[in-house]
Amino acid sequence: MFSVPEQFSAATKANIDAQLALFSALSGKAFESIEKLVELNVNAMKSTLEESSAATKQLLAAKDPQEFFNLSTSQVQPTAEKLLAYSRHLTSIASDAQSELTSTAESQIAEGNRKVLALFDEVSKNAPAGSEQWISFFKTAVNNANSGYEQLSQNTKQAVEVLEANLNNTVTQISQATKPAPRAVAKK
Repeated sequence: MFSVPEQFSAATKANIDAQLALFSALSGKAFESIEKLVELNVNAMKSTLEESSAATKQLLAAKDPQEFFNLSTSQVQPTAEKLLAYSRHLTSIASDAQSELTSTAESQIAEGNRKVLALFDEVSKNAPAGSEQWISFFKTAVNNANSGYEQLSQNTKQAVEVLEANLNNTVTQISQATKPAPRAVAKK
């Protein structure tokens, strides 16, 4: 059987190891998301430059103002669709990152709490008489902290869901607004 100082020393080491593992996992997930974001932006910029160059050449080759106007208006819908696709992809990256970070943090925190409570239960078995109130206070504090974290986690998830729903609604509205209007049939 270990003495109380040895148990606390082992618990402290385990806690530091758990925090390092959490930081490492969160950093890895964050860098993966940043890498996806950079790749999306580089591809978007490359595509935009190529398409802008081609569109400019077409516009400069227009023979009259009507052709110039027709070419200009024909580019609005594809550009809006590409912007919407970019927005959806960006939202997907952010949503996936949030989900992965939350999942990783929750699992690491749950494991850390389990270890702390197990250690505390072991130490409390050997606690001197009269320390029951302190033990009860500590367990209540840990349970309250866990409840607070769970509530914060739920509120964050709800906020992200509302944000995603609003963004999707906005994207849908913009998509509908940029659809070309049906052309009026000329009367003879």
